[in-house]
Amino acid sequence: MLLLSIALILFDLKTNKLKPLRDALSVLVYPVQYIVAAPSRLFNSSIESLGSYQELLAENEELKLQHLINNAKLLKFAALEKENIRLRSLLDSSFKLGEQVLVAELMAVNLAPYEHVVVVNKGSQFGVHKGQAVLDDDGIVGQVTKALPLSAEIILITDPNHAIPVQVNRNGLHTIAIGKGQLNSLSLPFLPNNADILPGDLLVTSGLGGVFPQGYPVAVVESFVQQPDKPFAVIQATPKAALNTNRELLIVWNNEQVIPLGTQATVEQNGTDK
Repeated sequence: MLLLSIALILFDLKTNKLKPLRDALSVLVYPVQYIVAAPSRLFNSSIESLGSYQELLAENEELKLQHLINNAKLLKFAALEKENIRLRSLLDSSFKLGEQVLVAELMAVNLAPYEHVVVVNKGSQFGVHKGQAVLDDDGIVGQVTKALPLSAEIILITDPNHAIPVQVNRNGLHTIAIGKGQLNSLSLPFLPNNADILPGDLLVTSGLGGVFPQGYPVAVVESFVQQPDKPFAVIQATPKAALNTNRELLIVWNNEQVIPLGTQATVEQNGTDK
C-alpha cells in the first residue's frame, strides 16, 4: 500500500491526470472536514465573543464613571455660577452704598430657638470690630458682636436679644424692630393703635444709635392689628435680607468710621478678589 501510494503521488505530479478524481474526493470529504472543524470554530468564536463582551462591560463602566464625574463637575459649575451672581450682586450693592465694605463668607450658623448667631471668616485682622453693621444685597442682616483675629460673630436682627432703630420709609415714623427668634419675622411693639403704618410699608434704618447707617432696608410690614384695650398695636414685619440662604455677607464701615491703615489695603484687596 505504501508503494502504491507513492506511485500514485508521483504519477499525479508528473501527469496531473488524477486532478478530477482529487477534486471529486475533496467535495465528498468537505462536509466531514467542516463538521470536524466546527467545535474548534465554535470555541474560538465563543472566546472572541466573551472577550468583546468583557471589553464592552469595562468600557460601559468607564463611561458610567465618566458620566458621573461630568455631572458632578456640572453641579459644581452651576454652584460657582450662582455664587458669582451673588458676589456680583453684593459688590453692586456696595458701590451704591457709598460706605467702605468687606465681603465675608459664612463659616458657621447657630439658629437655636432663642439665639440667632452666625460666624464669618473675616475678623480683626481685616479691620472688623464690634458693632459693625452687616447686610446682604437685600437688606440688613445684623451686627458684629465679637471680632476675633480671623473670624467674627454676627447677631442676626431676628435674635430675641437684638433691637434695631427703624423708620417707615413712607412717612419717616420712628420705632424699634425687635427679633422674635424666627427668621421670617420681626416685631414692632412700641407703636400706638393710631400709628400711621400700613402693611407693605418699607422699614429702613433710621441711623439713630450710631450702629446702622441711615437708609438701609430692614423689613416690610406684614400685619397691623389694633388693640383698643391696650396702648400698643401688634405689628409684624418680614426681614428683607435672605437670612436663611446667605453665604456671603457685607460688613460695613459707615462714613464716620475709618478702616485702620494696617488693614485697609487688605480689605480693599479682598473686596477686589471677591
